[in-house]
Amino acid sequence: MISTTSRDSVLNRPKRRRSLGLALAGAVGVLFACSWAWALQVSGLESPHSFLADPASRSYFISNINGETNARDNNGFITKLSDDGKITAFKFIEGGRGDVTLHAPKGMAVVDQVLYVTDLDALRAFDKTTGKPLATLALPRPADGKAVQSLVDVAADGQGHLYLADQGGNAIYRVDLTPTLTLSLYVSGAHLAGPSGVAVHPKTGHIVVVSYDSGKIFDITPEGTLTELASNGFFTGRFQNLSGVDFDRWGSMYVSDATKGKIWRMLPNNKFQVIAEYLPGPSDLGIDRVNHLILVPYQDSNAAEVNGLESPTASSGDRAKRTLADYGFVEPLKAEKEGSSRK
Repeated sequence: MISTTSRDSVLNRPKRRRSLGLALAGAVGVLFACSWAWALQVSGLESPHSFLADPASRSYFISNINGETNARDNNGFITKLSDDGKITAFKFIEGGRGDVTLHAPKGMAVVDQVLYVTDLDALRAFDKTTGKPLATLALPRPADGKAVQSLVDVAADGQGHLYLADQGGNAIYRVDLTPTLTLSLYVSGAHLAGPSGVAVHPKTGHIVVVSYDSGKIFDITPEGTLTELASNGFFTGRFQNLSGVDFDRWGSMYVSDATKGKIWRMLPNNKFQVIAEYLPGPSDLGIDRVNHLILVPYQDSNAAEVNGLESPTASSGDRAKRTLADYGFVEPLKAEKEGSSRK
């Protein structure tokens, strides 16, 4: 079931957009947006992990694990939506149907006509229009035979490469797309602390990785030099279990904290803002850079949501502290500060 607050299509919404404002209401997990922010909600999913926009085809894709996170049950599937928010194919790509193998799909990326999906210890490629399987690239077996490999995300750099996050193996792999799919180890080590999300910075071309185990954010140059971009301080616990990361076209970074139920934005000046909280376990979020939308899947609530984002202003990024009004609990009393309403 999909509900919208407007009949306008997702990709043709009015440009008057506000920042994300989401909340969780009641024990049944009802998702809603605050009164001044339109939203599109998708319910009835099956453990959705990632939400991806493909503006080139005016489509959206949602990966559904549909069962245990690491089970080889071949029943995972990909849901496809049109630009007006309608589900065009609930099981557009389905494990076990025909010659499709798909156990627990998580991260996704589109390059030209190909949809790439991470699935446990393999990267799978599908035709984004027909859903036909095109190729499978498996990770090499761990030398000790004991390490648990778990590919959870993938990002494309626009230069013919993909970057894969292996949360279980504490590794980032690089895939060269031409002339054939070729896998190589990019960065690895316990210091990655369970890399759960990967994205490519649209301005610098650097690889950004978020960790699930320690709430760290890493910046990696194309040459493989790693630096710690952000982490919890000695007296602060800003992040807990980061699960997703992406950028808007201006270079602001968005990260989701699955345990704390928050979405953070880091501006180009390195200042952090909480743009949403009280969320039911946001997973691997995505950004539609063309239409400036944020796409948030809720893996534990079997739902997903799309919201408009603020456009940057000429200010330094400083803003007044958020109140409950920003999340739809009370209506701001603007008339008292701005004068009487217009006739």
